[in-house]
Amino acid sequence: MNEIINKKVEFRDLGNLDYQEAWDYQEKLFAETVALKIRNRSLAPADQSPSENYILFLEHPHVYTLGKSGKEENLLLDEKGLKSHQAQYFKINRGGDITYHGPGQLVGYPILDLDNFFTDIHKYLRFLEEAIILTLADYGVEAGRIQGLTGVWIDHLVQKNPRKICAMGVKSSRWVTMHGFAFNVNADISYFRHIIPCGIDDKAVTSLHLELGRPMDMQDVKSRLKQHLIGLFEMENIEV
Repeated sequence: MNEIINKKVEFRDLGNLDYQEAWDYQEKLFAETVALKIRNRSLAPADQSPSENYILFLEHPHVYTLGKSGKEENLLLDEKGLKSHQAQYFKINRGGDITYHGPGQLVGYPILDLDNFFTDIHKYLRFLEEAIILTLADYGVEAGRIQGLTGVWIDHLVQKNPRKICAMGVKSSRWVTMHGFAFNVNADISYFRHIIPCGIDDKAVTSLHLELGRPMDMQDVKSRLKQHLIGLFEMENIEV
């Protein structure tokens, strides 16, 4: 456990960013945080430095990503198909199966030292889900969880037509997190037809703008989600 607890979090809005660039940037922040924690172990408490926390908001150009436990056959496009849809494909080091990122989808990458908050990865995932659920409630959309499935769903109770609106996949080492969530706000869900999303072939995918029948103000969504994350994690926001 850290001798110094730092609940300050710097939110960075990176706009629309290529997936590889975003991945490299995450890896940099992640590696710096892990290195600091390792270095602190060799120092007296008075000489230790607090670890930093970041949450990155961004959108990606069309891209499919496959997690460590995923199956390549869940991508239904070959190289030619990817090129025709102007989409990239990456195998990455998060948990979970295959998912899609693209314009109109709010992606969040928290690089948090959970020693600053709580050391429970399942609680961490539930808090991320809850922040999305509360944000949707702000717009009058009821959402929740389906037992045994990570992420946030519409029609999660009766399940006549359950629809995933937010996917999640994270990595954690020494209680430092990376990767995160993909929240469909104004997303083109036709791109999900080219994969078996998260390896689940019997449930649909949706986007907030489809549920409400109107385009959404992405900045408003970001602002609301940010405040829910701050409240749930009891964060102190750093203005930049």
